Amino acid sequence: MEDQAALRRRIAALETEHRDLDDVIDQVSEEVPFDQLQVQRLKKRKLILKDEIQTLRSQLIPDDIA
Repeated sequence: MEDQAALRRRIAALETEHRDLDDVIDQVSEEVPFDQLQVQRLKKRKLILKDEIQTLRSQLIPDDIA
């Protein structure tokens, strides 16, 4: 149970960071001229976070084989 609680806290933290990156990307994109390389790096970080969130969520699902 403690492991699941820790996983849920980690997932929540990653989801928060993922949402925050949306705001940062929007802010950087509004700058004229905007830094395309920085936007690409931020988007890559978002994808990494998304993958990590999915991996952690899959650990919460029990491995019941019927």
